Amino acid sequence: MIPRRMSPKMMKKLMKQMGIKIQELAGVKEVIIRLSDNEIIIRNPQVTLMKVSGQDLYQVLGEAEQRPIETKEEKLEIPMEDIQLVAAQAGVSIDDAKKALEQTGGDLAQAILLLKSSKNT
Repeated sequence: MIPRRMSPKMMKKLMKQMGIKIQELAGVKEVIIRLSDNEIIIRNPQVTLMKVSGQDLYQVLGEAEQRPIETKEEKLEIPMEDIQLVAAQAGVSIDDAKKALEQTGGDLAQAILLLKSSKNT
């Protein structure tokens, strides 16, 4: 039976009996948790490592800041020859051909099909 109030010394003894090792990590400047659409940044955190049954459990305390993840979009450069070819094949303007190529990621055949199908509707 565990007493209601336990001193830190008793707590350490009990945890040692249970096979739990605790270690304070020094010098941690920040912790970053990356999610699919944003990240959580914890600056000047207090991090404790607990080893329990061969598993590492990290406890992080501190002030968190959330921010969206910045994605770097690569600018698609489409050669003028491709634009002219699509425009001629689909019977559209250079501007329309360029927009279709940008929509299809530079895929010539797909751009031509897109333009021809939109022309027919």
